[in-house]
Amino acid sequence: MQIVVTLDCVDTEAQANFWLAALAPLDYRRGFQGSPYLSLVGPAPAPTLLLQHVPEPKQGKNRMHLDLDFGTADLVSEVSRLERLGVARLSEELSEHGFRWIVVADPEGNEFCVFNPPNSINAAE
Repeated sequence: MQIVVTLDCVDTEAQANFWLAALAPLDYRRGFQGSPYLSLVGPAPAPTLLLQHVPEPKQGKNRMHLDLDFGTADLVSEVSRLERLGVARLSEELSEHGFRWIVVADPEGNEFCVFNPPNSINAAE
């Protein structure tokens, strides 16, 4: 079984460059490319991120989004790194049931969360 997460994009090339930089700690690379698709693949069992060119920009709230755990309890530093790549911070740090996260948006406005799970080795004390 394989999980592929598809992300609609106006500019697949720019989004590929952003996501490859954002996911660098997870060792993603370019995979299949054939209009209107460009895939980014990580080491198994990581899901494939399939960028799909669409003519219209994002409208409204995502119905599904990515939650990314970079293995650090320092969410602010990780979000600052992503902001230098072009994300917009949409929230301050939030928490619920031991999870901590910050909501951000990629350069085309697609929302995702940078999070730290409860009871992780790197969790804040």
